[in-house]
Amino acid sequence: MPLTCAIGDPHGRSDLLSAMLDATAARGVGTVVCLGDYVDKGPDSAGVVRLLRRAQTRARVICLAGNHDDMLVQAARDPARHAFWVERGGRATLASYGAWHAPDIPADDLRWLAALPTLHEDRHRYYVHAGLRPGVPAEPENRHDRLWIREPFHSAGYDFGKHVVHGHARQRSGRPDLHRHRTNLDTDAWRSGILTAGVFDDAVPGGPVDLLTITGPPAG
Repeated sequence: MPLTCAIGDPHGRSDLLSAMLDATAARGVGTVVCLGDYVDKGPDSAGVVRLLRRAQTRARVICLAGNHDDMLVQAARDPARHAFWVERGGRATLASYGAWHAPDIPADDLRWLAALPTLHEDRHRYYVHAGLRPGVPAEPENRHDRLWIREPFHSAGYDFGKHVVHGHARQRSGRPDLHRHRTNLDTDAWRSGILTAGVFDDAVPGGPVDLLTITGPPAG
């Protein structure tokens, strides 16, 4: 059966992401969807971006934008936004690149981050970083909601007509948050050392048929 695997927020944990990409390949997954937040907080944002860009040349890997990826892009474009980004995890990203300011990060990586889509849709599911607004069609794009929304998305229990797979809302328990109409795969990887992916049957609606978990050292 054709499978899609969605990977939660790695936030600079290249060690966990590398192992997860190997695990999805071993599982024979046809499509990998990464749910955003590749940079900030964890120790190796540069390595995460490098891994994903390389993976896209070898397999069907769809990388969605997260709010932290967008904050980095905005910080590189607008000095007035730089301090806001640095205070929310950007300092670790700069260190991983050996840079002092966001515009010092390699231009190719910044362009890649800036071009990331905010939604992937297949027959039975929407994949997005943060979520969608209940009662509002998924299209046209509401970029702010897709990157930032929490409420009323989390509590509404809304049926969008397709299952929504997302990250953004870290689960400090290290376990994914599974609901009838949505699946949250953000298991706070940078801090917990637990990176989670959901495996979805492309022919069957609803939540994951399996979960993949990569475990490493928690943040020191």
